[in-house]
Amino acid sequence: MRKLMAGLFHSIDGVVEAPNLFQFDSFDDELGVLLTGVQERVSDVLLGRVGYEEWSRYWPNAQVDDDFARFINGVPKHVASDTLSGPLGWNNARLIDGDLLDFVRGLKQGSGGEIAAMGGISLVRQLLFAGQLDELVLITHPVIAGNGRHLFEPGDPTTRLALVDSQVTSKGNVVQTYRLA
Repeated sequence: MRKLMAGLFHSIDGVVEAPNLFQFDSFDDELGVLLTGVQERVSDVLLGRVGYEEWSRYWPNAQVDDDFARFINGVPKHVASDTLSGPLGWNNARLIDGDLLDFVRGLKQGSGGEIAAMGGISLVRQLLFAGQLDELVLITHPVIAGNGRHLFEPGDPTTRLALVDSQVTSKGNVVQTYRLA
């Protein structure tokens, strides 16, 4: 069975939305190695509607971060949305037809490398609480963002996690990998 993982940049106060607004100079060589490893293992990406809309406007014409642009533009992208319709304009992107969780279970049973949930806070939450997310990686930057959406919300179910790996990078980022307990 294929592994489904999600990795999110995270501030100390829990913000995961728009990390480009709070990363500043904290992205270091260790994070580069970690993310390159993810790109090498991932053969399918799941995106939510908001993430798809933002990324499909930026990454096809990105002038920076050639490695990630090459990866995200080339990888098959499966988009979860109740509001988008028709063929999607971004290379290798298609709408998920039918129930998200049924689709994910089928994708995990198929062949290929790892699956990454990217560009979707709601998507990651739904997959985690449905028991479909095999690993949640939080990359906590040493900053208080102050504003923005959090991954977890009041009223979320109590959910036990097991810390399976952690590391601190040279610029003070804490990379924490969790699985459901």
